[in-house]
Amino acid sequence: MSTDDETSPLDAVRATLEAEIPDALNISRVAYEGPQLVVYTETPRKFAEQDGLIRDLARTVRKRITVRPAAGAQASPADAKPRILDLIPEAAGITNLQFYPATGEVLIEAEKPGLVIGRRASTLREITGDVGWTPEVLRTPPMESSTVDNVRNFLMQERDERRAFLERVGEQIHREPVHDTEWVRVTTLGCCREVGRASFILSTPETRVLVDCGDKPGAEGEVPYLQVPEANPIPDIDAVVLTHAHLDHSALLPLLFKYGYDGPIYTTQATRDLMGLLQLDYLDVAAKEGRTPPYESAMVREELKHTITVDYGDVTDIAPDVKLTFHNAGHILGSAVSHFHVGDGFHNVVFSGDVHHTDTRLFNGASNDFPRVETLVMESTYGRRDDYQTDQEDSERKLVEVIKDTYDRSGKVVIPAFAVGRSQELMLVLEEAMREGRLPTMPIYLDGMIREATAIHTAYPEFLRDGLRQRILHEDENPFLAEQFQQVDGGQEMREDVAGGDPCIVLSTSGMVTGGPIMSWLELLGDEPANTLVFVGYQAEGTLGRRIQSGRREIPFSDRGGRSEQLTLRFDVESVSGFSGHADRGGLENFVRTMNPRPEEILCVHGDEASTDQLSSGLYQEFDIRTHAPKNLETFRFD
Repeated sequence: MSTDDETSPLDAVRATLEAEIPDALNISRVAYEGPQLVVYTETPRKFAEQDGLIRDLARTVRKRITVRPAAGAQASPADAKPRILDLIPEAAGITNLQFYPATGEVLIEAEKPGLVIGRRASTLREITGDVGWTPEVLRTPPMESSTVDNVRNFLMQERDERRAFLERVGEQIHREPVHDTEWVRVTTLGCCREVGRASFILSTPETRVLVDCGDKPGAEGEVPYLQVPEANPIPDIDAVVLTHAHLDHSALLPLLFKYGYDGPIYTTQATRDLMGLLQLDYLDVAAKEGRTPPYESAMVREELKHTITVDYGDVTDIAPDVKLTFHNAGHILGSAVSHFHVGDGFHNVVFSGDVHHTDTRLFNGASNDFPRVETLVMESTYGRRDDYQTDQEDSERKLVEVIKDTYDRSGKVVIPAFAVGRSQELMLVLEEAMREGRLPTMPIYLDGMIREATAIHTAYPEFLRDGLRQRILHEDENPFLAEQFQQVDGGQEMREDVAGGDPCIVLSTSGMVTGGPIMSWLELLGDEPANTLVFVGYQAEGTLGRRIQSGRREIPFSDRGGRSEQLTLRFDVESVSGFSGHADRGGLENFVRTMNPRPEEILCVHGDEASTDQLSSGLYQEFDIRTHAPKNLETFRFD
């Protein structure tokens, strides 16, 4: 006979659940899969009939719960498929139905997933009640995206292996802690007094979490200090958290798997897909420029296999003594302010990641309302005293004027832009200006990954502002499908045709002119004074973009034969602020001013030395909060 001492925590959870459910329901097995609790039952239909039961059970055990049928408790796929299609309105636009007998799940992809889910998940309950399968619903993107398709197909193929991985992670998360939470430490592995190579270790006596692992734009070889004792051994890190997909935060995550890491990466669904797109392009650009990439594409697949996606607002256990909650950061698609609740109310740390405090055309402004927060680790990109960006309406007006002036002299406009975020914002501005007649209608060429990144935006409209979300879901109103937008898919030959043709606008990666197709556009358009180069985003120190923006017109250039030569730029160069995905000095101050509750301590990071020093000093003077402008390789202890 077993004693209480021999009862495992999972057995105790099962006993609690069994005590709460009606007699007609049964539980055949419970298992942790990552942060969630999975309940297997031979009575899935009866579970589905109990409206609100799963919510009540989740509240009782304080875990997210998924109910799945035990083997044999559901209809056969051949029998279930027509019955499921009969329950879902035809207007939902079902594009795929796949059954996974090992887990009792059916994957339903639809153009309008809301119609599959039903009011308060009523249709999902009907499906389980009728056929016994547990439905999982995904949106079919309004614009075809090879990235979304490839990521989804890959994760489907790896479903069995991922389930074993998730169960292993679940055991780690819900293990009995060995140490009391007596302190919390934050160690800076990068992006202090510099922009780029964002990386931090958040540690307790029990747990180590890595937050971000990026590269430094324009500074090949400057990587986060992963060799320090606080980050090692890397295979023993409990979890990795990624705030957003930009390469200065994500580029070197696959390197962790090369070093033996085998744990989870927590991020949002949109960030997961964008991360894969940007990292594979990062490898491609390195290879084209003759550099040895730090990892191979197999490591990107390994990373994707280890992602666990978390929605905004979902409190998620990631270690025995750490809970993670993501909030909208307003920076790019899927970007997250990351709130860490450590211990049983012991200490709360917020990592802002990159934030934009006010609403933009694409996103709602960053969330800064938390249950509790003692320490804020905050970006400072535009932290200098005079770093005030132009009002967005004024910025848009200036951009339209620059383009119109260039058009009137029969020139072409080229805009270096990040594939993710700024490009989509510009597409919305330009489409509206042409639709309303404030700009002549002309072709807008998208070069690099911009079109693919835009398609990913349409796959996740829930991350976008409400009005834009509705427009994207109606094909005839989707601004990203306007006929002016044309993909540069004909390589150099097409670029040469565009350069020799009529006035147009070119949006091209990379946003800081550090490589990619923008280099071809400099060569093709830079010699003609009628043309204009327009900077709309941050140009980091050390990048070619910063040098051109600062007035340099003779730039080093490698021709297609690999020979190095000087290229003389004769076109106009303009800078239009106000399109950045980062909050300006006023936005950063307002983020802290309106933060609820206000932190007791702020670490100012992710900005050059002047930006971090001046923001740190300004926040201290205005709010009487302890502030720091850390250097790399500093550790802060909170107890």
